[in-house]
Amino acid sequence: MSETVTRIHIQGPPEATLVRIMDLAFDLPGWPKFLPHYRWVKVLDQEVHEGKSRLTVEMACWRHFGPIPWPLKWRSHLWVDRHLWQMRFHHIAGPATGMDVVWDLVPLVEGVEVTIRHELDLKLPLVRTSLGKWVVAEVFVNAVAGRTLACLKATVEAETDRRSVR
Repeated sequence: MSETVTRIHIQGPPEATLVRIMDLAFDLPGWPKFLPHYRWVKVLDQEVHEGKSRLTVEMACWRHFGPIPWPLKWRSHLWVDRHLWQMRFHHIAGPATGMDVVWDLVPLVEGVEVTIRHELDLKLPLVRTSLGKWVVAEVFVNAVAGRTLACLKATVEAETDRRSVR
């Protein structure tokens, strides 16, 4: 098993910034509205599992290699806990089947730190090799997570800047 960590600091008043990040990040069907690399996020099922609400989602995005877009698609179980400022995914279909992802939000003096941890315990034989793990972790996971956090930061900070100008 290996882990990748992607982290970003989003500037703004901590409480308002935390709420806005949760409103955007925890509303997965709305991701394509502010994440241009996401094609869609569909909620396929919602159920209570082990006392917690669990969604099954299908997610699709583009990973660009220069001018060439590479389509990615996967399914995950999703748990959102606004009280812990966290969401968790367990990938159940697609090239990263078996991967666990945790988003943690930590309020700071001047904003919020957003961390995405991917635990790669991959099930497909091709991606379980050292080369396969590197490709999944570096070429896909870090690239997509990095772009996701950069777009989230740009959206939240632009809104904060517009509010401060008024």
